[in-house]
Amino acid sequence: MSNETPGAGIGSDDPETKRGPLGRWVDSAIKNPDRVYRAMFYVAMLFFLVTTLFPFYWLLVLALTPNNLIADMGLVPNGFNPQVFVAMFERVPFHYYMFNSFVLGITTTVLVLLIASLAGYVFGRLRFPGKGVLMLGILAISYFPPAAFLIPLFELFTGNTSLTVGMVTISTPDLFNTPAPMVFPFSALFLPLSIFILTTFYGQIPDGLEDAARFRVIVPLSAPGVATAGVLTFISVYNEFFFSFLMNNGEADSWAPIVAGILKYQGQFDTPYNLMAAASIVGVLPVAILVIIAQERIVSGLTAGALKE
Repeated sequence: MSNETPGAGIGSDDPETKRGPLGRWVDSAIKNPDRVYRAMFYVAMLFFLVTTLFPFYWLLVLALTPNNLIADMGLVPNGFNPQVFVAMFERVPFHYYMFNSFVLGITTTVLVLLIASLAGYVFGRLRFPGKGVLMLGILAISYFPPAAFLIPLFELFTGNTSLTVGMVTISTPDLFNTPAPMVFPFSALFLPLSIFILTTFYGQIPDGLEDAARFRVIVPLSAPGVATAGVLTFISVYNEFFFSFLMNNGEADSWAPIVAGILKYQGQFDTPYNLMAAASIVGVLPVAILVIIAQERIVSGLTAGALKE
């Protein structure tokens, strides 16, 4: 007759059982890392979709819901009012604000890329004393808060500053409500990042290619860096509000950008959230399309071929 206790041989001394569910999961992850990577990818993608697309979906819900029904709505539109995308242009000339943002963004981008390409080539291809210190100083400018430049720039661009050189006194022109007091600060703020990006791209080009054909090879190879710097600059300027709000009176004919146009919907006694949401959707669509197109261009440029000697 056996003296074994009933149930004693059912894995009570099994090491896998003693490790617990967390230990078994760790062992499974070590044996099947691909499964872990796939799970992490799905989690990251889900987080990205929720945090990125849900605000856009919520804008759509607000836009399609009549303004008097917004207080009682849930996660779906409380009604269906596509006419709001026509009414937003009837109440405010929003297309003019969008045009202003495009002009400011394109002008700043061209100016930044012109200067950053020259500076990036110098930092990326040439050796000279103080190169590292100078690059560090340029990058340090990008960490300065824009509010630190507000008072001097406002005094400069509104004609309240006079410069005396010997017996001659020069007064700065009044540039308020013009593109200049916005384009110049934008260029100064976003130029350091573009210089850093282009310096990295120019620095990766082998010297042999430069000696063989300087511009015919370097310019196409640096196209992904130029595209990246240009897209980042344009999006930053398109979304900028601080300087553009303070350097004009908020009217469309004074070069006020898109954010000022969205705020124009606010009245003294009402706040039409549906019109503001519709304007936000219309305003963000061109940038979303630009990002999709530019992303394909940048990725194709980076993966077209490796740089080799």
